[in-house]
Amino acid sequence: MATNSKSKKSGSKPSTKGAKAAIDKAAKAVSAARKAAIKEVEERIERLDNPGAADETAPAPHKGGDGGEANDAPTTAKQSPTGQRGGKGGKTAAAPKVAKPKAAKAPKAQKPKRMGVLDAAAQVLAASKVPMRATEMIAAVEAKGLWKSPGGKTPEATLYAAIIREIAAKGKDARFKKHERGVFVATNHAGKEA
Repeated sequence: MATNSKSKKSGSKPSTKGAKAAIDKAAKAVSAARKAAIKEVEERIERLDNPGAADETAPAPHKGGDGGEANDAPTTAKQSPTGQRGGKGGKTAAAPKVAKPKAAKAPKAQKPKRMGVLDAAAQVLAASKVPMRATEMIAAVEAKGLWKSPGGKTPEATLYAAIIREIAAKGKDARFKKHERGVFVATNHAGKEA
C-alpha cells in the first residue's frame, strides 16, 4: 500500500516546467507584437508631423506575421466591419488619408438684429416729452413698429421689471428714471431728466 500512495502523489503533481515555458513563449510573442505595433504607430505619427519628410502617396509595405520580406503589392482585400483590412491573421497598413481642401462658404446674409422691448421703450421714452407708464410705452412701441409682443400675456409687466432692473444695476447711468410710482422718464445718461 505504501508504494501505491507514492505513485498517486507523483502522478497528481502536474509538470509546471512545460506550462511555464509555454506561457513565457506566448508572452514573448505578445511583447514582440506590441513593440511592432508601437513602432508602427510612432512611424505614422512621424509621417503626420513631418509630411515633407516621407512621401505620403507611396503605399505602406505589408508586414507579414512570418518575419519575411515586405510585400509591396497593393491589397485587394475588403475592409472588415471593424475597419481593419486584410485576410485572416495578416494586417496591412492603411494608406494615410490626404486632407481634401474644403470649399470656402459664402458668408451668410446678416439679418438685422431685432430690437428688444427695453431698447425700444428707451427710444420711445426719449422721444416723448411726458413721463410714461409701462403700458403706454408698450402701446407706443407696437404702434411705431419697433417691437411686437411674441404672444406674452403681460408684456407691460415684463417691461416694468426690466426697467427696474436696469435702474438698480446701472444707477445714474440708466436710460430710465422713476418720476413717480409706475411712471418713468428718460435720462440723458448724465443722471438728469431729458
